[in-house]
Amino acid sequence: MNRAHKRMIASGALAVALVWGPTIAQAQDSTPAGSDEPKAEEQVNSDILVTGSRIVRSGFQSPTPLNVIGETELRTQSVSNNVADFVNTLPAVAGSTRPANSRLAISSGLAGINALNLRNLGTTRTLVLLDGHRSVGSDITGDVDVNDFPQDLIKRVEIVTGGASAAYGSDAVSGVVNFVLDKGFTGLRMNVESGFNQKGDGFNYKGSVAAGMKFSGGRGHVLLDGEWAHKDGIFDASKYSWNQNGDRLLTNPGYSATNGQPQYLVVTGAGTNNTLPGGIINASAGATANALRGIYFGANGTVNRYNYGTTSNTTTSVGGNWALADGNRRIGLDAQEDRRGVFGRTSFEVSDALNIYGEASYNWHHTVFNAGPSLISSATLQATNPYVQQTLGSLLTGTNTITVGSSNAGFPYRVNDNTRSVQRYVLGGDGKFEWLGKTFRWTSYAQYGVTNTHEMERNIINNANLALALDAVSAPAGNALGVAAGTVVCRSSLTNTGNGCSPLNILGTNVSSASALGYVLGNPYRNQTFKQTVAEANLSVDPFSTWAGAVSLSTGFAYRREQVSGYVPSQYQTGWSVGNFLPTFGSYDVKEGYIETVVPLGMGLTINGAGRFTGYSTSGYVTTWKGGATFQPIHDITLRFTRSRDIRAPNLSELYQAGTSRTNTLNDPFNGNAVTSFLEVTTGNRNLKPEIANTLTFGGVVQPRFIPGLSLSTDYYDIQISGAIGQVYSQEIVNRCYNGLTAYCSAITRTPNGVTQLTVNLSPFNFSTIHARGIDFEASYQLPLSRISLPGELSLRGMATKYLKDYINNGIDRPIDYVGSMSDGVPQWIYRFAATYTLKDFTSALVVRGVSPGTISNSYVQCASGCPASTTSYPTIDQNHVGGATYLDLSLSRKVPLGRSSLEVYFNITNLLDKDPPIVASGGLSTTGSYFDLLGRSFRMGLRLQL
Repeated sequence: MNRAHKRMIASGALAVALVWGPTIAQAQDSTPAGSDEPKAEEQVNSDILVTGSRIVRSGFQSPTPLNVIGETELRTQSVSNNVADFVNTLPAVAGSTRPANSRLAISSGLAGINALNLRNLGTTRTLVLLDGHRSVGSDITGDVDVNDFPQDLIKRVEIVTGGASAAYGSDAVSGVVNFVLDKGFTGLRMNVESGFNQKGDGFNYKGSVAAGMKFSGGRGHVLLDGEWAHKDGIFDASKYSWNQNGDRLLTNPGYSATNGQPQYLVVTGAGTNNTLPGGIINASAGATANALRGIYFGANGTVNRYNYGTTSNTTTSVGGNWALADGNRRIGLDAQEDRRGVFGRTSFEVSDALNIYGEASYNWHHTVFNAGPSLISSATLQATNPYVQQTLGSLLTGTNTITVGSSNAGFPYRVNDNTRSVQRYVLGGDGKFEWLGKTFRWTSYAQYGVTNTHEMERNIINNANLALALDAVSAPAGNALGVAAGTVVCRSSLTNTGNGCSPLNILGTNVSSASALGYVLGNPYRNQTFKQTVAEANLSVDPFSTWAGAVSLSTGFAYRREQVSGYVPSQYQTGWSVGNFLPTFGSYDVKEGYIETVVPLGMGLTINGAGRFTGYSTSGYVTTWKGGATFQPIHDITLRFTRSRDIRAPNLSELYQAGTSRTNTLNDPFNGNAVTSFLEVTTGNRNLKPEIANTLTFGGVVQPRFIPGLSLSTDYYDIQISGAIGQVYSQEIVNRCYNGLTAYCSAITRTPNGVTQLTVNLSPFNFSTIHARGIDFEASYQLPLSRISLPGELSLRGMATKYLKDYINNGIDRPIDYVGSMSDGVPQWIYRFAATYTLKDFTSALVVRGVSPGTISNSYVQCASGCPASTTSYPTIDQNHVGGATYLDLSLSRKVPLGRSSLEVYFNITNLLDKDPPIVASGGLSTTGSYFDLLGRSFRMGLRLQL
């Protein structure tokens, strides 16, 4: 953060102090401020758009659980300048994709997206809506980036925490998250804010302007919004204290299949020993094998001998020179982001029977993230290589080749550089009319959305060019290149003078020439276009009444088309260490109709049923349904129950993926289990069928009349998905083919002539079973402090989810329950509690949020001695505990009247106690960013002016 930034923040902090300073001392009693958001249990307000039901009528309480986050909470408790970060603190939301945890999404195009994940069942199983309408996806999987919504116009977030496919269609397996805009806003509102963390990292700012105006006597309304935002990236994690201790997962060098020791050890003070910043010799061949092993290279090619420490295997050392690798890790913690967005809406009430509206929006989003160093894990260099001769000299006696591993500190770091633009256009209407003595209500809209992406990976190694550049020789006299004898050149250039090869030296840091780096590194990219067309119409009426009241009926039809197309230059389709892009083309159509009813039966019992009939152009027809009931035995208690059948159709990626590829190794049973290099290619499967989910929820709400303002709710959920779409991975495919399961052999090809090339093709299939269970708890209490002769109002709200099961059975390995597995699952408990104190012009909020302790992974079997047999699926480990984390956030805001206008000053501190994340030993970072705060104490402040 530069001095100008610091001066601006310091000045802003002084302004905050001046505005707030007299506030507390001069606080006077004021009229208690009521909550401006509907309570989660009050699913009766017709202004709530998404409740798990299409029925909208006074007094109807949907049997599907619902969480509502209102405008006050969004503004006073937000942890950053985008709403997605706030929503991700809610207990029902777990495992979301965010810019901070998508660093290694190199070939998928997911990097930089804020996509929500309910129940940790996957972002593709969570339906995200804007004002009840679908939005075009930001990637090929259909994930909707919440950053594309107009952030400062969001009035409320509604979360249906249960299956809702019968009401809203495909993808609502784990629930629905609906963002509701303040479509009735009038006036002018401007907002500017900025923030950074305690280390001065992650400087960010945001500005927005919203304007609303009525016309034609209030029958028409125009709404405009524009915003821009920037966030500096945090590309170096090495200076954060929690990441400086060398926490690693070490393959136990003393392990054998029969000695009872654990296969893996959790260690501290450890680092990689086979790839160092300037390179290290891992093997040498010649008269004395491996005589040069352990020589590593420093600045400008200095020669040193590596100390392998007290415990060491072929990749990692404990003690000794462990810090040589970890001290130079160039790993990012957060992405650099730039966002621009404009939104416009016009509506006009022609009559009671017809209200029409149109919306248009454009969003541009650019993210840059450090994807880690350009590793060369095993480069074999000839002893005659001039760079080898210059660096090692007489040490080469009797040596023919050396094998070097390097993390190439002199190379520029790899970069995810993604740009997205999203356009969305909506034309719709709603109204009501009388017919046959009944009131009919209707809604209809048509939408067209286009997303254009430019997905680039910068500074990526070209494998073919690398091989040529590392094969350096001294040019002989009279060479075809016309260079002086002894000049270092590529061997290949002596016979192919026009190949452009420039020799590469990797023996040390700062020794690679700019021309060599330019030859070896490149920037593969892919352009993709996603298009979505939606048309929908809904009609509702109360056709008749029973002894207990009116029966409600809703029906509707919808059409949706999803398309993908792309372009990749041929030179970027193969041959790169990562980021081998192929263009994907495909489309599918969805046609569906639904019917839903609500029938009151008296004595506080109401039943709700829905059915939806869906036809996919790719996979035929599917029927979904829902049955539910609410029962209110007394005014204070409401019980609710739902049973539903939900679906998720395969997305464009799963159907049409043209093929992302990577080079890796496996143990080839056809060749004595030798470690074998292979090409892994992932493609789509056009024979996929929709996933089927059976969902059960039941619970209740207590709102005791003898404690006004108190509300308690508890809901249990059980989601079982059959035919879940998943993959069998390369090693298992080869093993199964070798064991005689010939159906898997078609995925394997070997080059018949010349050098053997093993290729394994991966495709998704409907073969997994997923089972998720848990309990949601919520409590809220609003207390006007005038009851105890104090000014203001105190609002308390607590939310927690107890995850009971997160079980995946792929039909191959023994099923694993991922609850409590911090690196690849979901914590047992996620909780969030907020206390808000409100005066007339002053609001303060304290938030306590966190997760319970867990394991590194539930696939590990913990033991210190006498361990059972360690397997690929269930390896043994000496320590498998990960601590929990609790964070405090503080928010303060002060409104200053300015005549008819008002100025609001706000200040937010996230992770108030500057708590470090718990350690999750692995490679790379010493923790995980999915559930823990990596950045420490962070500050944000801003001004909001409303005219």
